[in-house]
Amino acid sequence: MTLYLIPVPIAENALYTIPDYVLDIARKLDVFIVERPKTARHFIKSIGPGKRLQEMTFVELSDNQNLAEAEATFLQAIAAGKDVGLLSEAGCPGVADPGAAIVARAHRAGVRVVPLVGPSSLLLALMASGMNGQRFAFQGYLSPKRPELARDLHRLENLARQHDQTQLFIETPYRSQMVLEVALETLQPDTWFGVAQDLTGAEEWVRSLPVREWKKLEKKELSKSPAVFLVYRPA
Repeated sequence: MTLYLIPVPIAENALYTIPDYVLDIARKLDVFIVERPKTARHFIKSIGPGKRLQEMTFVELSDNQNLAEAEATFLQAIAAGKDVGLLSEAGCPGVADPGAAIVARAHRAGVRVVPLVGPSSLLLALMASGMNGQRFAFQGYLSPKRPELARDLHRLENLARQHDQTQLFIETPYRSQMVLEVALETLQPDTWFGVAQDLTGAEEWVRSLPVREWKKLEKKELSKSPAVFLVYRPA
């Protein structure tokens, strides 16, 4: 039996970013461990599943909440001879995603784990940044308030310089403009700063420049769409 790690689109109306072979596998499954049941059902419905949604099992696993229930459902399905699908809220399961706990449980149980190809906002942002793609680190969310965010950005800037390492982080869409403003106020002129918004979506926008070059541009108002931010300071 197998745990399939099923990527989902990271933007609206972007089902085209999911390979056909992934969709074929997902259509055959009827047990899913998911980050949010509502969006998971919407995705499965959109691909034309082999069964009615009412006949399928969707178990929520959000920030490691309900982990015991998710693990029990997973093990019961495997014991019954069924394959299981793991779905993130957006992008690839197990990457900046609570589903990693189920993947670890599968390995401990000796269950085959198969990662499937699909979009990752972190890798797409890194690819498009022109920053160091050999050494990089994902820092999750930074502090939500300006003074603490400035300190966090200084910390990432120092890490980037000390380790020659691109630093990636994310923020809720409605704070994206604040992140841009604080970054341009805080980071050194020769530090590179990157923004990758709505990747694979209709309003995709990517810009990566040294801070001094950002400040020469006409002021940019970021949209309230998902974004990845990057910091890199050449040694």
